[in-house]
Amino acid sequence: MKHLFFDFDGTIANSERGIVGGIKYMLKAMQLPPLDDATYRKFIGPSLTASLNRYYPTLTPAAVAETITHYQTYYLDQGIYELALYPGIEQTLAQLQEAGYQLNIASAKPEVMIDKIAAHFDLGHYFAGMYGATMDERIRSSKTAVLAYALDQAQAPLASSLMIGDRDTDMQGGVNNQVKTLGVLYGFGDAAELNGAGAMGLVETPSQLPSGIQTVLG
Repeated sequence: MKHLFFDFDGTIANSERGIVGGIKYMLKAMQLPPLDDATYRKFIGPSLTASLNRYYPTLTPAAVAETITHYQTYYLDQGIYELALYPGIEQTLAQLQEAGYQLNIASAKPEVMIDKIAAHFDLGHYFAGMYGATMDERIRSSKTAVLAYALDQAQAPLASSLMIGDRDTDMQGGVNNQVKTLGVLYGFGDAAELNGAGAMGLVETPSQLPSGIQTVLG
């Protein structure tokens, strides 16, 4: 059995609208200076804690935690469903499932949110496991930590596992857990970012995923 671990935001779905809406809401609630659109997009993928520490380095840990609660208020009420599945992704997931791969989600998004989204969009039947961060991001927030947890829970051998995602954090998570990596270019990262973080292959569309997976994982 070969195990595939998919990032969610930027790999399964374009969730920019809901995430950026939540970011703007939390910054306004905390009276923090706004950022430009390009920077908002950089929040998509990494944990909120990591991004807040990067762009607002003077925030205390308590202030970071408070800021995240404002984001979650917006996101759980409205932003969680403001997304669109990438064209062709469901057909590709079904194709991979039929080919005998075990599919999983490994996302820095809180696990309870992944469960809600999967139920709303009827995605659960594609995935053997859906793994994410803890709600407060204090135990499990980095992609490295989430993937380590996912690999353990799925009892997936490292040699037959693959991390698939659109950001450098996805590739770093794979490298740090000693599994192979595949970057997707239809999300929020580019080739330079993905290659620089250790991508072993790149695909441009969801329909190219099966061939890319076969090339990297064998």
